[in-house]
Amino acid sequence: MQELAICCTGSVVKLDAESTSDIDREFELRLADCSTLAFRVAMGVLHNREDAEDVAQETLLRAYKNFYRLRERERFRAWLARIAWRLAVDRWRATARRERREVAAAETPPSLTVEELATRSEFQQHLERAMDELPEKLRLVLILAAIEGHNLREVARLAGLPQGTVKSRLHLARKQLAEKLKWLARDTKLA
Repeated sequence: MQELAICCTGSVVKLDAESTSDIDREFELRLADCSTLAFRVAMGVLHNREDAEDVAQETLLRAYKNFYRLRERERFRAWLARIAWRLAVDRWRATARRERREVAAAETPPSLTVEELATRSEFQQHLERAMDELPEKLRLVLILAAIEGHNLREVARLAGLPQGTVKSRLHLARKQLAEKLKWLARDTKLA
């Protein structure tokens, strides 16, 4: 198999002189049509050029490795955008979790007991798990609006959805999240 280097701008550079297989050529042609798509999607989620470049690089690498699995090749552009979006959201979540832990550690008053610290940590784990269980379309609007702080218009623009759809998905996401965490609030009252 031929080795290819894929940069974040979408250009494909051949690393050896072997002939390119049909699937490699098709990948290169499809990638040429949407060369900066992965970067633009990642930038829309992360708002940080360096992180977006890293995500775009990872997106193109994953797309290249898994291109042979793509049955509907005419949907390459949407497939590539979806890979970029998922990787960008994963990067954003990891960064947000790390920042929350750092802020929590810095803001934790020394008067908290070990039990209170454990309860906070446990609640955070339940919250993250409940968010991960939400359907992707609900999780996206919840992350963009409630966590990243975008207003409805910005979320609609970033997600490519009408504002009314964003509003209803946000309402449904909050409702499902509250339902998933309801038992936790009940158990806390008992304790």
